[in-house]
Amino acid sequence: MGISVHSEAKALIFDLDGTLSNSLPVHVETWKLVGEKYGFEFDPNIIFEMTGRPTIEFAKRIIEQYKLDEDPNVLVRLKQQSFWDLAHLLEPVAEVIAIVKNYHGKLPMAVGTGASGRSAEVQLKALGLTDYFDFVVSADDVEKHKPHPETFVRCAELMGVESQFCQVFEDGDLGISAAREAGMFVTDVREHISYGEWALPVNK
Repeated sequence: MGISVHSEAKALIFDLDGTLSNSLPVHVETWKLVGEKYGFEFDPNIIFEMTGRPTIEFAKRIIEQYKLDEDPNVLVRLKQQSFWDLAHLLEPVAEVIAIVKNYHGKLPMAVGTGASGRSAEVQLKALGLTDYFDFVVSADDVEKHKPHPETFVRCAELMGVESQFCQVFEDGDLGISAAREAGMFVTDVREHISYGEWALPVNK
């Protein structure tokens, strides 16, 4: 059985990275590029652990783990610029995009992401999805990030739909916890998707 919309859902909320966008290989590659600059070998398990958190928290974790003497904001700028430069390599998650296109114009839809507003904009444009969503709530728009429910609650408020009638599509444990705490229907898209290989060929 594939991904489906709950019969009682009146609005749909989608995570971005790993849900709409198969972006994890690109994120891994860009953190590897940062690692090459600073002399460490990036461990992809950090991404599994922290999916859904803003980039600044990744940067702080990496500085701590690899004992770097650097401002985390510098790492964020370097990582984000590398990611934006590689945005053309992003691939859509077809199973989720099918839901988006099928329900466009039928139910209000929003993106609730831990990515920055700029990263969300770049990804949605690269995937040709900019016009499909009524609202985008990014890490820049909330004070408390996933697993706190603020991101998804804000989406519901903007769409004018009570949380209990919103369905969230997520691939991250933190986001799933956030959606459950918000009292929303939750679909873990990982059960339905084959993301393929992590290896990403990039000409350096």
